[in-house]
Amino acid sequence: MRSLFGLIAVVSAATLYLYTLSQYLPPAPRRNPPPSAEADHVQTDEPPQPEDEPNRLKFPSDLEELRELAELLQFYKTEHTGYVLLLFCSAYLYKQSFAIPGSSFLNILAGAIFGLYDGLFLACLLTTVGSTLCYLLSQAFGKRYIVNFFPDKVSALQKKVEDNRDCLFFFLLFLRFFPMTPNWFLNMSAPIVNIPITFFFSSVFIGLLPYNFICVQTGVMLSELTSLDDLFSWDRLLQLLAIACVALLPGALIRRFSQSRLKLDVRAQNGVMDKKVK
Repeated sequence: MRSLFGLIAVVSAATLYLYTLSQYLPPAPRRNPPPSAEADHVQTDEPPQPEDEPNRLKFPSDLEELRELAELLQFYKTEHTGYVLLLFCSAYLYKQSFAIPGSSFLNILAGAIFGLYDGLFLACLLTTVGSTLCYLLSQAFGKRYIVNFFPDKVSALQKKVEDNRDCLFFFLLFLRFFPMTPNWFLNMSAPIVNIPITFFFSSVFIGLLPYNFICVQTGVMLSELTSLDDLFSWDRLLQLLAIACVALLPGALIRRFSQSRLKLDVRAQNGVMDKKVK
C-alpha cells in the first residue's frame, strides 16, 4: 500500500509541475508589422493594435496543422528558447516516465521544431532518460502490481532473459529492433526480471536510434512540405531511401547475430516471423 501511495504522489507532483509550467507562458514575441500597417500608422497616428496570437497549443490532426504548430513554436522560441525547450522536455519525460502513448508524435514534433540533428539528439536523450525513469519508478513502486496484472508476460520475459543471460545486451537490442514485447512493458518489467540498469540504458539509446531517426526525419520533411508534389521530388525520394537504409541495416545485423547466438521462441504476431531461434 505504501508503494501505491508513493506512486500516486510522484504522478501527482509531476502532473502539477507540468500543468503549472504550461499555464505560466511568457509573453509571445511580437511580429514585425507589415509595411502597409506601418504606413497606416503614420497617416492616422493611432496606436497599433496587437495581433491575436494563437497561443493555444493542440495536437495536430493533419499536415497543415502540424506545419502551423511547428511554425508557431519556432516563432515562439526565437525569444523564449529555454522555455520552449523546457516545456518540450518536460512533456516528453512525463509521457515516457509513466508509459503514456504518444512519444512517436513528440519525436515527429522534435524534428519539425528543432531540425534533424538537434531533434534527433533530443529524441534519443529523452527517450533514454524517460525510459530509465520508468525503470526506476517500477523498481521503487510497481513490482508487485506489474507481476499481479501481467503474470504470464512477466514469466515469459523472465525465461527469455535467463536463457540469454550470456548475451543479454544483444538480446535487449533485439527486443528494441523487433518489439515482440511492447517498449512500455519492457521498460516497466526490466527491473523485475533483473536486467541491469546499465544494459537497459545503453540498449534503449542504441536500439531506438533508428526508430527515433525515422520519426524525427519525418517531422523535418513534413515541416518543409508545401504540397504533395514535393513528396515525390528526387530529393525527398533519396531522403526516404536513406531513412529505409538506416531503419533496416541495424535490424538486419541484429537479426543475423540473433540467429546464431540468441535463444528465442518467436511466434507469428501480425505478420512477424514464426520460427524458433537457438
